[in-house]
Amino acid sequence: MRGVLFVLVLLALVIGGVGFYRGWFQFSTANSDDKTTVSVTGDKNKIKEDVDKAKDKMQDLGRQVKDKNQDKVHDNPDRQP
Repeated sequence: MRGVLFVLVLLALVIGGVGFYRGWFQFSTANSDDKTTVSVTGDKNKIKEDVDKAKDKMQDLGRQVKDKNQDKVHDNPDRQP
């Protein structure tokens, strides 16, 4: 159980770090009198853009692998996948 909790916390930290680095999240503070307000803002459009870019890259990579395998099959017709 501790291992699962550790993995979940680690995953949340990695996603948070990557998200902050990629500009998905912004942190801001405001001070008034003796109170400090901390807010987190998420940029849904930026997240969607990055997800779409990642999907496109993965599809391109899949096409490249498929094309490379097709070339190998055509170069060696005796060998079938």
